[in-house]
Amino acid sequence: MIVMILATSSFSCWWARTPKTPQPPVRKFAPASTLGPGDLLEVKVFDEKELSGVYRVSSSGTIDFPLVGLLQVSGLTSSDAAALLEERLKKNYLRDPQVTLFIKEYNSKKISVFGQVTKPGTFKYEDGMSVIQAVSMAGGFTKMAAKDNTNVTRLVDGEEKKYPVPVESIARGEAKNFFLQPGDIVYVPESIW
Repeated sequence: MIVMILATSSFSCWWARTPKTPQPPVRKFAPASTLGPGDLLEVKVFDEKELSGVYRVSSSGTIDFPLVGLLQVSGLTSSDAAALLEERLKKNYLRDPQVTLFIKEYNSKKISVFGQVTKPGTFKYEDGMSVIQAVSMAGGFTKMAAKDNTNVTRLVDGEEKKYPVPVESIARGEAKNFFLQPGDIVYVPESIW
């Protein structure tokens, strides 16, 4: 009976010490392959060199295109934006426009990783990206990293929220994975010992 009580109490203590991964509120956001503010685009209109050029998506999600004016492209894929531009040009200006749109820089969907990682920096967000992938992109942990004290800062309803993420426990399969969203900041603090 005493052995059973000791075994049960030690199991419950072990369970209490296993860190839990927070489950922040899920918000809808555009997939990584869509355009957003800050992205740099190269637009080519076949046989219309004066219309071809490089454009940056404004903070309101638009580009100011000759003849067309402001064109809302945020949330569209590059092919959807090219089709919209063709439609607008065809409406009043060109007979059969052929538009190609290349994304030169994705600036709207990034995550940042800093602290005790080998190569801190800002990285392109990918759909379904986990905190473990982000740390791997940053070259992994340094020897001084407090892996289970990692924090993710996320903007939720206009307010910054900090979430403790037990990355080492996730890697060992003891905690659920934590999935990132565009704009998240991953911070790995230094271990005290």
